Amino acid sequence: MVKEVIWSRTAAQQLEKVYKYILSDSYQNAQKVKDDILASTNKLPSYPEMYPLDKYRTSNDGSFRAYEIHHYRIAYHVTEKEIIIIRVRHTSMEPLLY
Repeated sequence: MVKEVIWSRTAAQQLEKVYKYILSDSYQNAQKVKDDILASTNKLPSYPEMYPLDKYRTSNDGSFRAYEIHHYRIAYHVTEKEIIIIRVRHTSMEPLLY
């Protein structure tokens, strides 16, 4: 069964903030970063475990993973039926332990 990728409201808002921030400098770069992030998350259903466990997640049961693209860290949660994108943040930001 192929899992569906779901964006949490928080993650979607964070991606929109990233886009708007880069857009103030360059439309092309903003579009590229957004498109690349979306494309990377769309690959997750074929192999959700392709990225390492989220090292900032305390008490990770193995279902929380994260990766970096264009200096942005994408954190996601793999459940039985779906993959939930839970956070998008710049890698220069202080990591949140959660």
